[in-house]
Amino acid sequence: MDGRAGPLTTSEHHEHGIGGFVAFVGAGPGDENLLTLRGADLLSKADVVVVDRESYGQLLRHCRAGVDVRDVAADPDALSGAVGAAKAGKLVVRVCPGDPSFFSSVSEEVAACSQDEVDFEIVPGVPPATAVLTYAGIPPASSGPEFRIVDASQIDDWSKHASVEGTLVIYNGVAEAPAIGKALIAAGLPDYTPVAVTSDGTTTEQYTVVSSLGRLGPDLKHAGMTEPALIVVGDAVGQREKHSWFETKPLFGWRVLVPRTKEQAAGLSEQLRSYGAVPEEVPTISVEPPRTPQQMDRAIKGLVTGRYEWVAFTSANAVKAVREKFDEYGLDARAFAGLKVAAVGEATAKALVEFGVKPDLLPTGEQSSEGLLEEWPPYDSMLDPINRVLLPRADIATDTLVAGLTELGWECDDVTAYRTVRAAPPPEEIRNAIKSGGFDAVLFTSSSTVRNLVGIAGKPHNVTVIAVIGPQTAKTAEEFNLRVDVMADKPSASALAAALAEYGAKQRQAAVSAGEIPRRPSQTRRGARRRPK
Repeated sequence: MDGRAGPLTTSEHHEHGIGGFVAFVGAGPGDENLLTLRGADLLSKADVVVVDRESYGQLLRHCRAGVDVRDVAADPDALSGAVGAAKAGKLVVRVCPGDPSFFSSVSEEVAACSQDEVDFEIVPGVPPATAVLTYAGIPPASSGPEFRIVDASQIDDWSKHASVEGTLVIYNGVAEAPAIGKALIAAGLPDYTPVAVTSDGTTTEQYTVVSSLGRLGPDLKHAGMTEPALIVVGDAVGQREKHSWFETKPLFGWRVLVPRTKEQAAGLSEQLRSYGAVPEEVPTISVEPPRTPQQMDRAIKGLVTGRYEWVAFTSANAVKAVREKFDEYGLDARAFAGLKVAAVGEATAKALVEFGVKPDLLPTGEQSSEGLLEEWPPYDSMLDPINRVLLPRADIATDTLVAGLTELGWECDDVTAYRTVRAAPPPEEIRNAIKSGGFDAVLFTSSSTVRNLVGIAGKPHNVTVIAVIGPQTAKTAEEFNLRVDVMADKPSASALAAALAEYGAKQRQAAVSAGEIPRRPSQTRRGARRRPK
């Protein structure tokens, strides 16, 4: 006995090796972060995942390496093949749109499992009927005692829905929206009844048209809306202006180019998403080991044998390079015992802390070589037994720090810890988007990112907002005839993202004050599709 109080659940059956089963997991309304904890847990344990990759492929990040992924968009019969895997003891997860309990498109698949005597579980998803309305700023059940949800594809007579005392939410109706509006008016609803239509709800592509039953046809004519979309009818729509929080984010829907690797850009991209942006990481440099390892080998040996008083790190890449050498020699953070460690900024300090090393010196002002020098103590033979500093850096690093430390009386071992080389060009579609104005903004975090991006992909279009991390980067951008629109108030990636968000908020507020619908920079270029006013 294992001491359990009740029978095993289906997932526990699988975990205990009793048999496989199929889990129908609701993906939610569109925002990948609205997946339920139960859904994420099952994905993490899945042997086989059946999913529409284009719509829900981002959820595969919850899966373990080596999971068998079957794309139902490419093969509509993918589940029927996966049922055999369940019979063989595998855990199969079928990712379903929205909530499988609401107008489910997988009811036949569930029935097939039942018929084949395959165990299954249905995991609800966050229903679009409530989530999309909330993201659109419409309180779902705030204007009457009723909250009615219907599937337009199943309705021939709209007269019984014209009497709803509250909010009417309509699935699968965007193609017939004008006709539905006319039918509801004919059934007795006033033509001025508020209506909102939201497409791609809860995603950064979300777009909402607010209208009335009488104006629905003309207002939707040029909106270009397709499914998934929801139609909301009722007075709750009138509260959108007060409750809107998602579409009013400062960078909502902005496609922002981040010229860094995914590893480097993780925190920056997450911050941009919090502002409503869609970040796209495009590496402009590739970090490679030094051509000859001997210099780094001698430096690590000197670090261990007490050759240095200080080690100064000017980038997270330098920390990574030293850490990799430590691993090669079987060393760990304890080798820094007795040494003083300096970091040029917060990102470098974070990399050190993750390594197990707490920096002794960090600039309190400008996070740069100059800022570090302002804090660095001069060499004092009475206090410092050793006058040597190890400086593991990139092959293209400037001499500012070496010159400053030498002036303070220190001797520097300036060691090439890694090389930075220009990355390969991005895919053609990215290059075309950069040059044609498909990106709303680009963040330049160094002069090298400016030079390398232009070198591998071409100059950003003149409608693209250029945001730079500091004066030197701005100068380089201007050398390429790029107009600098935004500069961070301090040289950090976080401050740069915040400065871009502030710029976006001001642009949005200016449009609203002028009585215009806010538009992204990419929507202002010639030939861009414009939303109706």
